[in-house]
Amino acid sequence: MPTSHVSRLLEALESKARQQESLTELNVTIAREDQIRLEALASAFGLTREEVCSSLLHSILLEVEEKMPYRPGSKVIRIEDGDPIYEDVGPMPRYLEAKRKLEKDRDCA
Repeated sequence: MPTSHVSRLLEALESKARQQESLTELNVTIAREDQIRLEALASAFGLTREEVCSSLLHSILLEVEEKMPYRPGSKVIRIEDGDPIYEDVGPMPRYLEAKRKLEKDRDCA
């Protein structure tokens, strides 16, 4: 039996409610030029500047995580296909540790 319009609506409302529960407010100071860019994007897409700012920040953070450089150290941590894999001494391990700690602290609160 196909999903009814009401069922899809209820699923969408539940999803939106879960998203809203996970939001937190952040106040930032930005350059006037960037504020104009945000307002122009918001106007072009019929969104609030807060929605645009939130979407931009989310996308940028995902890309930063993706592009964080791997810097091989001197310690071999495992062998893959006969090749040594060296520990990462770049910023990623420190970032992941800080992220885990913050997530754990929030879960405990």
